[in-house]
Amino acid sequence: MLKLRRATVVSVEPLEVRLEVSDQPRPAWADESMVGPCEAGDEVIVNVEALDLGLGSGGFDVIHVNLTRGLSGEGSATEHVMKLNYTSLQHPVGTIEREEGTGRAPVVPVLAIGLHGHLAPAAWAAAEAGAEAIGYIQTGGGALPGSLSRDVSELLDRGLLAGHVTAGPAYGGGGEAISLVGAIDAASSLGWGGVIAGPGPGILGSGTAFGHGGMAALDVIHASLALGAPVLLSPRLSAGDPRPRHRGLSHHSRSVLDLALGPVEFPVPAGFLDLIPEGTPGAKSVEVNLEGYGESGLPQKTMGRDLEEDRPFFAGPLAAGTRLGQLIAEPAT
Repeated sequence: MLKLRRATVVSVEPLEVRLEVSDQPRPAWADESMVGPCEAGDEVIVNVEALDLGLGSGGFDVIHVNLTRGLSGEGSATEHVMKLNYTSLQHPVGTIEREEGTGRAPVVPVLAIGLHGHLAPAAWAAAEAGAEAIGYIQTGGGALPGSLSRDVSELLDRGLLAGHVTAGPAYGGGGEAISLVGAIDAASSLGWGGVIAGPGPGILGSGTAFGHGGMAALDVIHASLALGAPVLLSPRLSAGDPRPRHRGLSHHSRSVLDLALGPVEFPVPAGFLDLIPEGTPGAKSVEVNLEGYGESGLPQKTMGRDLEEDRPFFAGPLAAGTRLGQLIAEPAT
């Protein structure tokens, strides 16, 4: 059973609601697109499982329903495609997939990322390399609500992303797609020149070979290959992660490369080639601008470590984003 409890809203701040659950103060999050706005004094039903388990990036309660002002939603009279279907949170959405019979769409380059922390440096580097109109496709593997990411909001506000589509089980982006392959196929019709695709915040992980959200990158790669799109994988690197499986080239990246059924370009930041095993398929050295990214004002934290404490972590997506930008800009040169 869901671990649901009654609670009272104490205060509301951007991306955080403070609650009292059994007279105990607790942080929470409300997806307003689903449950509506909250105000101090509202009575809510909240899922307390993640905070009780002490999870890291997902360590907060999630409001399930607002009993005070959340029972008057009208739904949709026109849309019939359901997201989160056959759950108590199912809701209808309009989708961006192209109509059947319109022929093959022009393909655009696709960068697969295995965790959300790569999105901001990759998008910044692609823009620095001359790319325009880069869209983000949010997959499963991490947070499913499209409205949860501060990074996406900032990148859209700064013009570093041209759009945000939530595909498959993810929902609540600026556009919706039933399938990942449908989202990638629709990219050019949305006016995008390239795609970054991967999980939302808070990647799933079990410490096993394949039981982690980073495997979403494999789905991105195979969907892209099936459509004939050039595809890259952003390398997950680290010199400071306390977990041996993530130091050097993370087992997340190694697993995806080992299982990929077709050619994948694997941009590697120059200066960190020693972290990549010899013979890694698709490896290509790319110069990166870590100092420039450090001055960008974009997110520079991963698991409590900043850019100077774990330069390889940020260098990996900077290399991948730079190469994506080059692929997008190449036809015009």
